[in-house]
Amino acid sequence: MKVLLISTYEYFGGAAIAAKRLLRALIKMRINSKLLVKQIASGESDILSLNTSAFRSGQNYCRFFWERIVIFMNNGFNRTNLFKVSLANTGIDISKENIVISSDIIHIHWINQGMLSLHDIKKLIDTGKPIVWTLHDMWPVTSICHHSWGCEGFTKNCGMCPFLKSKNSKDISYQIWHKKKFIASSNIQIVAVSSWLAQMAQKSSLTKELNITVIPNVIDLSVFYQRDKMTIRREYSISQDVSVILMGAVRLDDPIKGFGYLKDALSKVSTKNVMLLLFGAIKDKSILNDLSVPYLCLGQISDSVKIAELYSAADVTVVPSYYETFGQTIIEAMACACPVVSFNNSGQTDIIDHKINGYLAQYRNVVDFAEGIDWTLNNRNNKDISLSCVKKVHDNYSEEIVANKYISLYHKLLDA
Repeated sequence: MKVLLISTYEYFGGAAIAAKRLLRALIKMRINSKLLVKQIASGESDILSLNTSAFRSGQNYCRFFWERIVIFMNNGFNRTNLFKVSLANTGIDISKENIVISSDIIHIHWINQGMLSLHDIKKLIDTGKPIVWTLHDMWPVTSICHHSWGCEGFTKNCGMCPFLKSKNSKDISYQIWHKKKFIASSNIQIVAVSSWLAQMAQKSSLTKELNITVIPNVIDLSVFYQRDKMTIRREYSISQDVSVILMGAVRLDDPIKGFGYLKDALSKVSTKNVMLLLFGAIKDKSILNDLSVPYLCLGQISDSVKIAELYSAADVTVVPSYYETFGQTIIEAMACACPVVSFNNSGQTDIIDHKINGYLAQYRNVVDFAEGIDWTLNNRNNKDISLSCVKKVHDNYSEEIVANKYISLYHKLLDA
């Protein structure tokens, strides 16, 4: 069995990381697997690039740029929501690539920003090969948005898109929904990374009639495991006496990550002698203004070992997001025996068991979020909580467990 995973990026973003981790897990289970991306960064033999020349690289950049231009024109030349939506109006036809022709299973992950157009996805369907599409956000089940933020337009046919500030019932979101309708009558196997995301797929007019299953993201437990807290703190010059609250994200100031909720909650935390430890890119440094606790911001970190060390140094990891389709940082933290405080609204509810391995605060309730931080810090020496964190991850998200779920699904599709 030959499996081809497809992802726009190799490293950038949680979806890319999840796809690459799955590739490694499948290979360890002796499944012949490759990952096809726009531009390879690592040079690994199992990862193939579509940017095979300077000319092709330039073409692909133009595709990315053209999609953004069309979005820019349709949202009144406003940059605010420029990357909250994707049109898939341009992309790369990979249906004739040798790696596609020789594969038995086509496994799509996050393919936006000029990787695959809707027309390119149609061509993959036309190959007749079984197609699995893992949802890492809501874009495959909506018209153009990556997260609906409560909008229910995707349950019908979109139009009057709030991300475009549109009052037109037949705006570009409506037009793209009509172009995307072929998904509804396809045989694509949908995989949601959380129960919440599966519920969104079951509500969508595009995917509700398709087969939908839940398989979580995988984690490499040879990287994410508990290190000695005191040793790591000495390495990062963090006091042994302070209580460390950790938050990490690709972009900390991305509105969906909810940094403002954390900021408000920290002002209500009753535990004394705490510090905030941050990692991730920040474009708008003003989010750090007026923090009520001392903080250390380490910037963007791509080294998984260093990230695992930070989880080990922390007493609690916080995820105050508006939505988490899964919660990759949550399982990373828990694998390192660090409990997590998050809201009780989306993908994280599959992972966190309230007051057993973390704390699920009432949605957007900063008082309860602060209470969750206090509860976790007051129980930071409770070994049962740490052990529960590690057990939950080992029992549900290990490479062997997740890879076997996908292998079983692949065999089922091939047998059908």
